[in-house]
Amino acid sequence: MQKINLRDLYPDIYKTDIFLDVTDEVHAVFLADKRADAAYERQMYRYKAYYSLDYDNGIENAVINRPLTPEEILEDEQRREQLYAAVMELPDKQAKRIYARFYLDMSVKEIAQAEGVDPRRVRDSIHLGLKKLVKVFSQASE
Repeated sequence: MQKINLRDLYPDIYKTDIFLDVTDEVHAVFLADKRADAAYERQMYRYKAYYSLDYDNGIENAVINRPLTPEEILEDEQRREQLYAAVMELPDKQAKRIYARFYLDMSVKEIAQAEGVDPRRVRDSIHLGLKKLVKVFSQASE
């Protein structure tokens, strides 16, 4: 058993020293996390990532965009599945047009050319479909 000081780990929560006995495995996790943080700080210093945000070695991206937690990844997947299901419940033309516009990144003009219709019809159809999606998700959140 190892002793850890909760004040060292969580200085915002614990204002006084509170020692806690933890198993060796838990202590190893805390130690590995501390070492990973130190290695990250050394890497930031060595590559001078604290000076420039336009250097293309990925360090700046790691600083600005932290990796998603597993919970955030799961929530994002569920949200996408709900959105996809809601889009597929729309009328066929609206669903296809919204899918082409936002999933396939086609412009309104490209969709209109592919379907052989006026771009205004495509734009109006997408607008109405998005209104329906807003209504569906506002009802779901209530």
